[in-house]
Amino acid sequence: MRMRPTLSWTPPEDLPPGTTDLAPVAEALHAGGVLVLSGAGISTESGIPDYRGEGGSLSRHTPMTYQDFTGGAQARRRYWARSHLGWRTFGRALPNAGHRAVAAFGRHGLLSGVITQNVDGLHQAAGSDGVVELHGGLDRVVCLSCGTFSPRRELARRLEEANAGFAPVAAGVNPDGDADLTDEQIGDFRVVPCALCGGILKPDVVFFGENVPPRRVEHCRSLVREATSLLVLGSSLTVMSGLRFVRQAAQDGTPVVIVNRDPIRGDPHALTRVAVPLGAALTAVSERLGITADSGTANPSE
Repeated sequence: MRMRPTLSWTPPEDLPPGTTDLAPVAEALHAGGVLVLSGAGISTESGIPDYRGEGGSLSRHTPMTYQDFTGGAQARRRYWARSHLGWRTFGRALPNAGHRAVAAFGRHGLLSGVITQNVDGLHQAAGSDGVVELHGGLDRVVCLSCGTFSPRRELARRLEEANAGFAPVAAGVNPDGDADLTDEQIGDFRVVPCALCGGILKPDVVFFGENVPPRRVEHCRSLVREATSLLVLGSSLTVMSGLRFVRQAAQDGTPVVIVNRDPIRGDPHALTRVAVPLGAALTAVSERLGITADSGTANPSE
C-alpha cells in the first residue's frame, strides 16, 4: 500500500493573524524588484484545486511518488490512466485574474522574476515571461532512458489511439493533473513507450520523493539574492522546496510579504500575511497602482 507523503504542518498557537490590508503588497510592487513565488492557491480560481486548503486534494488523494512510478509497471499504468484523463480537463484551464495581474506587474517592470511551484503553465499562458517552473511542467514529457523531451499533446494523441473509448467519469482533478479514478475505472489502460527508444515516459515534473534539479534550485537562490522583496502568492510552503527561498530571503534581510487565506509555514519569516482571495487582492492592488491587467489569455496546452 502506498504511504502518504509527509505534507502536513500544524500552525503554532502564537502565529500572528492575517490582515486584509493590501498596502504592504502595493508598496512592495511600487518599489519594484519584486520576486514572486506562487503556489497552487493562485490557480484555484481557474478550477484547479489546491492541496491543503478547504476541500484540498490531499484529503482524498495521495500524490504519485518517484519511487512508486519508477518501481513498477502497474503504478505507471495507474498514473498515466489518471493523468491522461486529468489532462483533458487540466489542459483546458485558463489563467485567472491573479495570473493576469502578475503578468501585468511584469510588463510594467515591477518584478525581478516569477518562481512557481505549479505545473499548470498558467503564468506563461497569462503572458508572464521567464517563469521558473520549480517543479517542472505537465505540458511536456521526458524519456527516462534516452532523455528525449516531447510535447504532452503528442503523448495525449498516442494514448488516445492506444485506449480508444477510454472515458471514465473522474471524481475530481488534482493540482498535479491526476484525476481521481478507481482501479476498476483504470482497467487495462495501455501505457505507450518512448517513440524513439522504447523507454519509460515520465511527465517533466518533480514527483514527491524526487529532488528539484540542483541547477534550478541555485538559479532560484540567485533570484532571491537579487530581489528587493519576495511576494508569496497562494503557497502553503509546507514542503521545503519553496520554504527554503522564504527562509533565505528572511536571513538576507529581504522583506517577505505573503498573500494567502490560511496561515502558512512561512508566516514567521514574513512582514505580514494578507488573508484575502488572490484574484480579488491582486486585482485591487493593480488598480491601486494604475495598472490594467490584460484579459487576453492563451490555453497552456496549445
